Order: sequence, then C-alpha cells, then structure tokens
Amino acid sequence: MKVLLLTGLGALFFTYYWDDHFDPASLQGARVLLTGASAGVGEELAYHYARLGSHLVLTAHTEALLQKVVGNCRKLGAAKIFYIAADMASPQAPGQVVQFALDKLGGLDYLVLNHFGGAPVGTRARSAQATRWLLQVNLLSYVQLTSLALPSLTDSQGSLVVVSSLLGRVPSSFSAPYSAAKFALDGFFGSLRRELGVQDVNVAITVCVLGLRDRASAAEGVRWLQRPELG
Repeated sequence: MKVLLLTGLGALFFTYYWDDHFDPASLQGARVLLTGASAGVGEELAYHYARLGSHLVLTAHTEALLQKVVGNCRKLGAAKIFYIAADMASPQAPGQVVQFALDKLGGLDYLVLNHFGGAPVGTRARSAQATRWLLQVNLLSYVQLTSLALPSLTDSQGSLVVVSSLLGRVPSSFSAPYSAAKFALDGFFGSLRRELGVQDVNVAITVCVLGLRDRASAAEGVRWLQRPELG
C-alpha cells in the first residue's frame, strides 16, 4: 500500500507540473513554503523540490523529524532551506509560519498546503471537542495560511497547491468531522479560484485529491481516537 501511495504521489507531482511547456529549470530558486513536510507525502514533495533546486521553508509539528528532512534536502541540492516547527491546531501558528517564510525567503512563489490532523474513527470522533480540533487543523489553518500568503503570491504570480483527500469528495463511515473539513476545503478553494479569476489575479490554485493511506497512517488514526481528552 505504501508503494502505491508513493507511486501515486509521483504521478500527482508530475501531472501537476509536467505539460508541453514545463521547464524544470523554472523551479530553480523558486521560493516554496511546504506544510506537513516531516513525513509521508510532504516529505516526498520536499525532496522533489530540493532536487529541482528550490528555496524551501518546511514546517510540521515535530522538530526532530523536520531536521532529518532538511538534512536530506540539502544532500539532494536544495539551494536554500529553513524550517519552523509549528502546531496548526494553534490559531497563532499560521501567522508565525508565513511571517517566518517571508522573512527567510523574501517572498513566496509556491504555497503547498499538505498538513493534516488524522481522521479518527468511531463515535467519539463526533464530539464537539474533536470536531473543533479537526476543523482548526484541516480547514481553518489552510484558510489562514492562504490569506496571509496571498499578497506575496499575487506579487509573484505564484501558485497555491492544496493536498486534499477523497473524503472531501466521497463521504465515508466514521469520518464525519474530517470529511466535513475536506468538503469545505474543496468549496473554499474552488470559490477562491473563481474570485481570483474575476479579479484578474494570476495565482494558480490546484487541489490534489489523494485516496490511499498506508497501514501506519491508519493505525495512527486508531491511536488518535483512543486519546483520553477526546472522550
């Protein structure tokens, strides 16, 4: 399953970037802020950007894992790379992350939103406390990051990439709050794309829908459900 996930990721990355006019050199020196960069999809995306010589700011919850990814990116050729550990469950985190990226890179050409809070299963996932947490991590932080980064992306005529989930298109049992957040992402960024078009703002928005999870991620979702504070 993990092999399928990474294969799908590679196809996703190059489907987005690879067309008749794509020049890999266009990402040389591109200023990229990537969230959820410490593992899984985000880690692999960081390595792709590093190979292409982009300037990177990586963020995720766990600093030790970020440091490992940063070291690997340097080996792969990242010309400039920084990291900031941040918990997107905190409403203050998006502002801190975007300001850090602007300070370090001097602006943004790409904002890649990939972080997520795991989808717990079972009835406790429908508690108000769990729902608030999931909405902050999986929806509101995306909105905050986008709003704060959009002026810089507008100046650079940059791109916004949103990594979403099949649960934002197809409802599934025992995933109500998570699915609601992902459906809302689809609506928000679909509407934003139209608004920018009407305003002649040249910022591309791509929503990437992933539908596979490896066993480790599924197990983590079960462990998340068992946290006592979600009771």
